Amino acid sequence: MERCGWAGPDEIYLSYHDTDWGVPEYDSRALWEKLVLDGFQAGLSWLTILKKRNNFRSAFAGFNPDVVAQWGPEDVERLLGDAGIIRHRGKIEATISNARVWQKIEADGGFDRFLWNYVDGVPLQNKWVTLDDVPAFTPLSIKVSKDLKKEGFRFCGPTIVYAFMQAVGMVNDHLVTCPRHAAVAEMARAKTR
Repeated sequence: MERCGWAGPDEIYLSYHDTDWGVPEYDSRALWEKLVLDGFQAGLSWLTILKKRNNFRSAFAGFNPDVVAQWGPEDVERLLGDAGIIRHRGKIEATISNARVWQKIEADGGFDRFLWNYVDGVPLQNKWVTLDDVPAFTPLSIKVSKDLKKEGFRFCGPTIVYAFMQAVGMVNDHLVTCPRHAAVAEMARAKTR
């Protein structure tokens, strides 16, 4: 059996595929971090984000949304000068405003519940054979995107949301020929026991 075709050849990419991508994530803060990173990835290679992920964590206070929500224009300017991250004003400003939206959703019942309710708390198990089978977005990612935008989130279109759903294990999009498909599916089964 072979890994999903998108994984590699860089070691950081292989490690991400083998240990992180598709693993169900239920922590509200970690979910917010991954959604932010997927927003920054728009128009770029995911490998670029992986290589800068630690820099992002440092620049954005460990992705603590309660801290980031307090930031203002001076912090935007500081981040625009940080060569260790993607310096895109719109994405930086969206991250700060999205932290405030996260706080609201978290206080209203939890960001984790808000997201996982779309799949009844259990990852959807897809059975893709080739990378060509995997969609860029789905009707569900369109709905989640619209609902996030309705709450006030930015940089969360259907394609970004689907990539996020794949990354946090809301859907198991490892190819069936990939050894991680069965491992991630077992994690989902264990959650329902």
